[in-house]
Amino acid sequence: MNPRGTMIVTGGGRGIGAATARLAARSGWAVAIVYRDRSADAESVLADIAAAGGRAIALRADVGDEAAVARVFEAADALGPLTALVNNAGVTGGVARVDALDPAQLDDVLRTNVRAPFLCAREAIRRMSTRHGGQGGAIVNVGSGASQLGTPGVWVHYAATKGALDTMTIGLAKEVAAEGIRVNCVRPGLIDTEIHAARPPGQLEEILRSVPMGRAGTADEVARSIVWLADGDASPYVTGSFIDARGGR
Repeated sequence: MNPRGTMIVTGGGRGIGAATARLAARSGWAVAIVYRDRSADAESVLADIAAAGGRAIALRADVGDEAAVARVFEAADALGPLTALVNNAGVTGGVARVDALDPAQLDDVLRTNVRAPFLCAREAIRRMSTRHGGQGGAIVNVGSGASQLGTPGVWVHYAATKGALDTMTIGLAKEVAAEGIRVNCVRPGLIDTEIHAARPPGQLEEILRSVPMGRAGTADEVARSIVWLADGDASPYVTGSFIDARGGR
């Protein structure tokens, strides 16, 4: 058995999710890595965890689909009691001004960034809440500094979904605090991942100049904050809180 129980990481095949899965496995969790596509990336994370002596499984699913989410949590039950959920899966919905936004883009970003975290949180609460016979646990939402900045001209639609995740964090933390579940959020800023590849030419360099620390962050740096919040020994009295991993921006 893994001493910290089981952690589910959505969007766990690459970027911040992959870094979180690797660190969580090293820290004593069994990890369920959930991914939508790019199975080779998920298998690579699995191989890294196995090589380090950890325990993990990879589960392919669209976390915006209710039935798929139910299957993910049922499969993860085989690893042991669920103690942490990391709602990391997210999409930008593509670069567009609001007056040029395709409704299909909006539907996709709302499905993945808002609907999916709620569906996953619902399943996690049913397992972790003392109200349902559970032993407690933690939910960590991966938001974005975009919720504070709005990202005009690029992806206001994406920023709005991350604003919804902020509100969910605050409300859900209060809703389940007495049931042994802590709910927190990490809001990354400019992180060296693929998500920024679609930005207009030159914009990334312009943003980088506005970061007081003078550099982009790394997925591993964000993962440390996520795992700290998931760890009931490290952060037992922290709930409804936000860590802005934005280099001061």
